[in-house]
Amino acid sequence: MQIRRLAAVLALPLALVAARPFAAPKPHVIDKAHSQINFIADSRLISARGHFATWDAEISLDAANLASSSVTITIDAASIDTRVDRRDTHLKSADFFDVETHPKITFTSTAVRPKAEGQLDIEGDLTIRGTTKRITVPASMVFYDAGLGRFRGEFVLKRTEYGVSYDSRLNPIKDDVTVQWDFAVQDPAAAK
Repeated sequence: MQIRRLAAVLALPLALVAARPFAAPKPHVIDKAHSQINFIADSRLISARGHFATWDAEISLDAANLASSSVTITIDAASIDTRVDRRDTHLKSADFFDVETHPKITFTSTAVRPKAEGQLDIEGDLTIRGTTKRITVPASMVFYDAGLGRFRGEFVLKRTEYGVSYDSRLNPIKDDVTVQWDFAVQDPAAAK
């Protein structure tokens, strides 16, 4: 009899948890003034640092259950800016991003995996120059409070895997490109 009573007492909290629905992820907007997508590409003569000036993101976020969150990013490839017009024009050409044929760079998440406190991996499909590869993007949650948050991360990709294979005999370009991102997000409902 004691065992049955104990089992009933233990089952009650589990039943309550199972009956309580998880909150659905909420659409968040990007605070563009506090968000950026940057990159560093090394060559013999310079570590070229640049960013993409025009991009957008669709983010659905549940801070209490990050695994149910998702993100889609669309970048205007022609908005590449390294502060050198001649280099930017070359980067937009068929030698590199071929922006006339492939105007967009996209990332669409397929899974979000929380790790240690404030750390997560975002797995998804990255498409550059018409080539799509599954990648894992590490992310840090800097903070999330009352519908406002900041997430950032850094990862390395191999440009030649995406068909960006131009090289220079005088100024050889490394294959690895470091991508840095920093997003400030807001739940529009929380701002009201």
